[in-house]
Amino acid sequence: MNTPILTRDLAKQAPHSPRERIAGFAIASRAVDKCRANMAGTSGEYHYDCPLDNMLFSFKGIIGEEFKTAVRDSTHYEDVGAWLHANGAAKSPAEIKSWSDEMEASSLMKNPEKRSYFIESCSRLGLNPQMNTTFDWLEADDRESFRTKPGNQ
Repeated sequence: MNTPILTRDLAKQAPHSPRERIAGFAIASRAVDKCRANMAGTSGEYHYDCPLDNMLFSFKGIIGEEFKTAVRDSTHYEDVGAWLHANGAAKSPAEIKSWSDEMEASSLMKNPEKRSYFIESCSRLGLNPQMNTTFDWLEADDRESFRTKPGNQ
């Protein structure tokens, strides 16, 4: 399947969920959306090359500028997936799955520097910080942000 990369206006529409994987990599679809929007000047309140994106970049041994070049040169999400497989640190399918599953199950509750912020943010969104993952929180925050903006009913 070839899924075209559409440049999203992230002031009007959330990027993909970090759960949506490209070539097995969690976070990658969301990073592509934020990167494309950043290049187009339509990133809204989203930030490309943020700590979440850097979790993917660190795992692959790449940097944001390299990923940005790949996204700029790609027309489909699958192109970026092929680029991820061909660049940076070599990772087996099992390593990619294990890392992606770990990312999906992780929680900022385990990070002492971010724990208070996570608890406060989860409470505001009606989530239980002890039970919900970082990805749960990001998705809920996306839904809340676009539900409350004018024109996003």
